[in-house]
Amino acid sequence: MRNATNSIAAIVLCAWTSSVLGMQNGCAAQSGAALAPVIELYTSEGCSSCPPADRWLSSLKAQAAQEQAVVEAFHVGYWDSLGWVDRFATPAFTTRQRQVAAANGLRSIYTPQVVRNGRDGRYGEPAAQALAAGEPARAAISLRGTGEEAFEAMVTPLDASAPWSAYWTVTEHGHSSRVKAGENAGEFLQHDFVVRQYVPAGDYRGPARLTLRTLAADAQHPRRINLVVFEPRTGRPLQALSLGC
Repeated sequence: MRNATNSIAAIVLCAWTSSVLGMQNGCAAQSGAALAPVIELYTSEGCSSCPPADRWLSSLKAQAAQEQAVVEAFHVGYWDSLGWVDRFATPAFTTRQRQVAAANGLRSIYTPQVVRNGRDGRYGEPAAQALAAGEPARAAISLRGTGEEAFEAMVTPLDASAPWSAYWTVTEHGHSSRVKAGENAGEFLQHDFVVRQYVPAGDYRGPARLTLRTLAADAQHPRRINLVVFEPRTGRPLQALSLGC
């Protein structure tokens, strides 16, 4: 039964990928054989130790675009009580950070926190090292734009019997803020990879087609559409893909 399921999945993926490659607008991408790195930074404009981590994340821009890595800056709001409200923060990002902490056995959350491929890590590595491809991927992703602010992905896990989950993000470059209060009062902060939209995509088994309707694109802030497919129990990614369009 598994062989039959895998054969059907391969046929569906092949046909779907052919249509992707035939798109004239070029807004499409296909994941590779290796696991694309997923870098998450949990940060805040109200945190005095966060700007160096923000600058490090910005240093990954060129390599991230080449490697189709997923790089995300989740701004959290639990520093807002110090007098400066981070306009990029939402409660959903703090909830995600708590989920990551639980998967890592951490008793608390903090900023700046870097998470690489689901595991608690650190910042400061050169881009080539931080974004080096890892172990073989355990899922294949084809991602394409289907219309104005609409995207869809075909996800094919290698193990059709194992559960998997996914989430979308839309990230933007080139944001900045002149902070007027709190720990960073008087600082001019610049941000890239800012998560502007975060959409959990549900739980699945076997191949599935996922869709996303995005916020309107802003020409002043180049964006990337990201999909991360991961193990529900551990949070470890099976594969990830980033598309700039």
